[in-house]
Amino acid sequence: MSMVGVLALSACGATTTDDITVGPGKGWPAAYHDGRASGTSPVVGSRKVTLNWARPLGGPIAQPVTIGPDGQMFVTTRTATCSIYSLQMATGRKRFCNPITPDSPMASAVSAPTAVDGTTNVYVGDDGSMNSFNYLGQPRWRTPVAGVPIAAQFTADGNLLSITQTGQVDVLNRQTGARVTPTLQLLGEPDPLAVPDLIRPASAQGMDDCRLGGPQCPVATNAAVDPRSGRIYVTLWQPGHPAAALVALRYHDGKVEREWFAEMLTRGASAGPTLSADGRTVYVGDNSARLIAVDTASGATRWVRQLEFVARGGISVAEDGRIIPAGDDGYLLALRDAGDRAENLWERKDLALRGTPVQTAGNTGYTVAAIGDGLNLITFDTKSGATVDSELLPDALGSTTGPAIGPQGEVVVATRIGEVFVFKPNS
Repeated sequence: MSMVGVLALSACGATTTDDITVGPGKGWPAAYHDGRASGTSPVVGSRKVTLNWARPLGGPIAQPVTIGPDGQMFVTTRTATCSIYSLQMATGRKRFCNPITPDSPMASAVSAPTAVDGTTNVYVGDDGSMNSFNYLGQPRWRTPVAGVPIAAQFTADGNLLSITQTGQVDVLNRQTGARVTPTLQLLGEPDPLAVPDLIRPASAQGMDDCRLGGPQCPVATNAAVDPRSGRIYVTLWQPGHPAAALVALRYHDGKVEREWFAEMLTRGASAGPTLSADGRTVYVGDNSARLIAVDTASGATRWVRQLEFVARGGISVAEDGRIIPAGDDGYLLALRDAGDRAENLWERKDLALRGTPVQTAGNTGYTVAAIGDGLNLITFDTKSGATVDSELLPDALGSTTGPAIGPQGEVVVATRIGEVFVFKPNS
């Protein structure tokens, strides 16, 4: 055999090296951008944007749009034929539109976040599975899980973290979908001797409670991952308990283990865990309108801030410590973590939020606000809160899943009723 032939066979054969990078974070690779779910982007945001295109998908949207390093977009929905759409940034042209669970008339992918790696492979959950497609929409693998993956993140070693609403935690190889750790059940394993006739619940059980963090949905929010410590932060409401908890897990030595458990979230979790840039503090919101800062090493509460609205969805936490909570019943507000309390930086009670605010480099932020009978994309100065630009979302109604920032500073907004708007930077 010639040396060329040997090389060809070697290239096509199995490999133990994962050479598919996750990427540094240009684009919007996860629901709230990164492992710490920061709701921030390293891209310098434009102070002036213009609507480039808009298109309806024909079905609802519940999760933020994710964006690959080249600008390819992904969003889950529920239509007669498709559960996941991929769109091209420049034109809005459809790259692909795939069903995930064809035999399920009410597939739950619409409630599952997507994650995108550095070569534009996309990862998405549905009823009873975590799945991966390449940039053309071709299936790569499908791994069975118990429930619907409500959290999808990348680990520091380039694997995929999947956590279902029922509390099943898996770390999966991104190339094959194989489990690289034993499965962890946050609610514990059932005892077959005590309950010999136990029936596996439907994959979508409790999903209706997830949107508002209700008790029938044990894990209602996305997770945050600290690449330095290997800790994973997730919310959990155990059946029969009076409140939900913030739980710290640790991924190391080929396994995931629980480190601490803090039952503190009154009436359930409303905003998922968000890590500070130094990894020492994790922020979370509950349904009693509290924003809580927690020590990541011990689970001890650092401070509690009572808000005038329930912080729902993501919490934007910049590297300099600026905290901007979200909530469709709230207003634009910026806080600073002062160690033992949260201090007001500024507030804009005239801007009624309709989605999750995000922050970019260059002291520029974006949010969607209700202006009159419509919705506007507001560009604001993150240091002062001042509006620097306001652009109408034509004929948009209701609320949004929050902006996502593209690799060239594009701002992508998806309304919950199912329309995608893309704004291009002007400066």
